[in-house]
Amino acid sequence: MKLRLGLTLLSVFLSLSISADRTFTNCPQAWFPNANSETFEQGLGVNIHFTDPQPGEMKMIAAAGFRWVRMDFKWDATERERGHYDFSAYDRLMQSLDQFKLRALFILDYGNPLYGTPPRTEFARQAFAGWAVAAAKHFANRGVTWEMYNEPNVPMFWPPRPNVDEYIVLALTVGRAFRVNVPTEKLIGPATSGIDFNFLEACFKAGLLDYWSAVSVHPYRRTNPEGAANEYCRLRQMIDQYRPRVRTRSGSDGPSLGRVGDDDLTVSTASGSDRVIPIISGEWGFSSAWPGIDEAKQSALLTRELLTNATNDIPISIWYDWREDGTDTEDPEHHFGLVHNAYLSDHAQVYQPKPAYLATKTLHDFFRGYRFEQRLTVGSDQDYVLVFASRADRRIAAWTTSTNVHRIAISLGPGTFLMTNHTGESTTSISANRKSLTIEVSTAPIYVRRDHAVAQ
Repeated sequence: MKLRLGLTLLSVFLSLSISADRTFTNCPQAWFPNANSETFEQGLGVNIHFTDPQPGEMKMIAAAGFRWVRMDFKWDATERERGHYDFSAYDRLMQSLDQFKLRALFILDYGNPLYGTPPRTEFARQAFAGWAVAAAKHFANRGVTWEMYNEPNVPMFWPPRPNVDEYIVLALTVGRAFRVNVPTEKLIGPATSGIDFNFLEACFKAGLLDYWSAVSVHPYRRTNPEGAANEYCRLRQMIDQYRPRVRTRSGSDGPSLGRVGDDDLTVSTASGSDRVIPIISGEWGFSSAWPGIDEAKQSALLTRELLTNATNDIPISIWYDWREDGTDTEDPEHHFGLVHNAYLSDHAQVYQPKPAYLATKTLHDFFRGYRFEQRLTVGSDQDYVLVFASRADRRIAAWTTSTNVHRIAISLGPGTFLMTNHTGESTTSISANRKSLTIEVSTAPIYVRRDHAVAQ
């Protein structure tokens, strides 16, 4: 199967221009806990580009703490003869995912030479919807989330140029077909490159929130990931403005993303204005070959990205992507991965981890079972001190967006604390006085927990 290039220079610059809107700042809902949020680890996901993993590959993905895998579900690869579908490659992938209790987020994409690319005629749209329903029926009740296309707002994926009206007609056709034929399967969209408010609002005005369980966006940027928080807030208010307020004939608004358990993402329904439509960060990463970003900085940005999402009510965060797409040091597209490109059949870890892989695993292991509780005010808006809580304990992630390393004081009460760097390679002990714990923060997050082994 031809690999999907998740990001080109063109879409990078488009994402940056779309995300550059900073007029909606200081949103009161940013960095604010949701009482119904899940524990930190439930929503971690990663993009892949294969249906047949190498031996040991899925084990590495699961060991890093991922619960979700996002993958193209390609129309032209599964319908090579009109009306005849072959999902066998995805059967094999699902078998591999099930072995490690990983959930699938499949992207219904792209065109098909049998019908046209993209599907813009009524005949092609009906064929696309028939294929999508057949796929959803084939994998029904397997916990799959289906995403309606990928980045339809960029020319690479909607040639020769994006057309939101064409996308809306296709998405409505698929949404109606899902409601009639597979009403309990989850459909999301539109997977825009960047948080493209104009494209998104057009989709919402057309009624697509009637059919979607969540809104997916790709918040790529080369700036600080924390900037996404206010954009999420603005998007959430836009969703609230357009979300369905009237019950359907069945008495509900259809399937929605419910609680994320250890083994499943359950379907729940809610009626009328009570239905919550969450935002999913469906694809987002930083290339370690971008100017000014090396592998070490990539790992820090990954950590900050995932923490930003977890503390801004984003239930699923998909990192782009799993392994390096190539070895060309001058090609940024080759270096979004968490692991290097070469397969190492004789190693316990079959791909060489980058620092970003270690950062993911450390983040997962440190905050597993914890929920976001609050962001502490420590003086500067550039300083981030996030508190996560379990029933009996609290843990902290701290960093700054300032380029100046400096010290901050955190009110934790007296005691001994352990500090761990974001890749888990260094842990130190530090004592707090009666008033506060003083720590040094940089652009690379550190984690703090109380040392319960030391008598207080």
